[in-house]
Amino acid sequence: MNKEDSSAAQHAADEGQPGNVVTGEAVELVGQASLWGNAWKFLRKSPFFIIGTFLLLVLLVMAVFPQLFARGIDPRVCSLSDSRQSPSAAHWFGTDVQGCDYYANVIYGARISLSIGVLSVIGVLIIGVLIGALAGYFGGITDSILARFTDVFFGIPLLLGALILLTVTAQRTIFTVSLALVAFGWMTAMRLVRSSVISIKNSEYVQAAQALGASTYRILVRHILPNALAPVIIYATISVGTFIAAEATLTFLGIGLQAPEISWGLQINLGQNVFLTAPHLVLFPAAFLSVTVLAFIMLGDALRDALDPKRN
Repeated sequence: MNKEDSSAAQHAADEGQPGNVVTGEAVELVGQASLWGNAWKFLRKSPFFIIGTFLLLVLLVMAVFPQLFARGIDPRVCSLSDSRQSPSAAHWFGTDVQGCDYYANVIYGARISLSIGVLSVIGVLIIGVLIGALAGYFGGITDSILARFTDVFFGIPLLLGALILLTVTAQRTIFTVSLALVAFGWMTAMRLVRSSVISIKNSEYVQAAQALGASTYRILVRHILPNALAPVIIYATISVGTFIAAEATLTFLGIGLQAPEISWGLQINLGQNVFLTAPHLVLFPAAFLSVTVLAFIMLGDALRDALDPKRN
């Protein structure tokens, strides 16, 4: 412990406060820095992390600035006389049933597909972290009630629950599809946070903060959650790909997004009817969808290995 920590600890003892407060917080901060420092060293050498990050950066730029990749072609400008053309120099991915440039459509489809994946994960984290933290920290009857509440939702599969919810929805937009996925997809995040909080809440630095009279909010936000989020970050990374695939599945079944929205799932849905005569209408969006999901899985696997307590 350095001189500043020693002086602070002595001051705490003189004031009648627990002498291990500063030491506990110092150990906590050093532990966090060591964990993430070691993780970053591992990730920089991980081929999964490098490839996954590169693919996701390209997809992110594609989603934010689709016009940079679409060669200036408007995906909604169509000509029925060019319907279902095969890939060519003029139309790299061919044209769809309406005669629209399919390459531009697939490029623009990245925006909505990624948006739904990210929005769904944000919603899942908000609900899962909040309920999991409260259940794990307070325990007792609070934990029992929240755990049983979570079990009710666990009994409903993600796609089935979202399908039922969207069936009774008048308009199926990016927001409503994301909301349906969040409503039946937050439970795993809750359990991960709950387990982590239970294992951390009796740590020395948490007990020291409690002895000082720190509020529950401060203890959770400052001391517990930063140390409990590693497994949730891994889960969230992989879940982005899962939710993108779920949206595509729902749309393929005719329950997800509706025209004139542009998404990979909707393109696959519209292309299935002419697959035998125009297979490119399914293959190209399916390929982009697969690469996106694979990139998130690779990134999640790399994070899991980097944050593995046994390795660290």
